[in-house]
Amino acid sequence: MYEISIETAFSAAHRLRNYQGNCEALHGHNWKVQVTVQAGVLNDIGLAIDFKILKKITSETLARMDHVCLNDIAPFCDINPSSENIARVLYEEMKTSLAAFGVSLFKVSVWESDNAWASYYEG
Repeated sequence: MYEISIETAFSAAHRLRNYQGNCEALHGHNWKVQVTVQAGVLNDIGLAIDFKILKKITSETLARMDHVCLNDIAPFCDINPSSENIARVLYEEMKTSLAAFGVSLFKVSVWESDNAWASYYEG
């Protein structure tokens, strides 16, 4: 099994509803995102997926989250835009697009700081 990963970033504000602490106030992060896919076989030139394709799909998915208040966009109008929920939403939004290229989305990790992150994967 092969694992292929890319990292990218976006900037956005959020507030955690019902947090009862500093994070309940509006604040921002430079979020780092890692996307990892898996493939059992390589194509005829030895690639599981072109990094360019993986970066493009990730970038297109993140575009609606960049430089906004996450609480103002779906589905975060209804659920807290926590690192955990952001990772899951990104996973769900990218899964089908990546499958069309013969890879399985394995995991999405989202960092809100250099030493604090959450990951989502099915299993």
